[in-house]
Amino acid sequence: MNRLAPSILSADFSRLGEQVSLIEKAGAHIIHVDVMDGHFVPNISFGATVMKSLYGKTTLPFDVHLMIENPDQYMEEFVTDNTEFITVHTEACPHLHRSIQHIKSLGVKAGVSLNPATPVSVLETIIEDLDLVLIMSVNPGFGGQKFIPFSLDKIKTLKNMKDKRNPKLEIEIDGGINLDNIKTVTDAGVEIVVAGSSVFGAPDIKKRVKELLELIK
Repeated sequence: MNRLAPSILSADFSRLGEQVSLIEKAGAHIIHVDVMDGHFVPNISFGATVMKSLYGKTTLPFDVHLMIENPDQYMEEFVTDNTEFITVHTEACPHLHRSIQHIKSLGVKAGVSLNPATPVSVLETIIEDLDLVLIMSVNPGFGGQKFIPFSLDKIKTLKNMKDKRNPKLEIEIDGGINLDNIKTVTDAGVEIVVAGSSVFGAPDIKKRVKELLELIK
């Protein structure tokens, strides 16, 4: 089943609990949590305290995307009963296998994210150890960017690798997803779709979630 993961990076933080409740009632499957440190990416978002403020207020699982340097130092802070995935960037982890094993030792699923210019081939030696691969379809750091078209080729390459070597792997995409392209990426092999400004920037958040869900059935 394809799943929709609205990114709270684009939410109104003065109404965060209210808006998370809206997306849950509309049928969203996951809360995507974009953590930025101003070093690995050129923006600062929020840390574990903001994410944990939602604990107990939603039943949706947390999909934690660490766009930070030295992610191993901070992983434990993002582990809650709601945390399903912790994803790190291959570009930020000089010892990627160790980082993946660290995530798994915390009792959550382990993901790796690839920036647009990073080829899928970097996963050749570790693909069997992963629960998730997140393809960035924009350069990370800011919401509201346009989808990079060659991301579709990366999805197809990863889908082929998955089918041959790790069928249980889930493929996720993040960046520039909207009503016009969400079906295209799921048709290419994506199973978890992150949408930020497309959801929280819509005049009617619940209606937009339902529209996106209808397209990825």
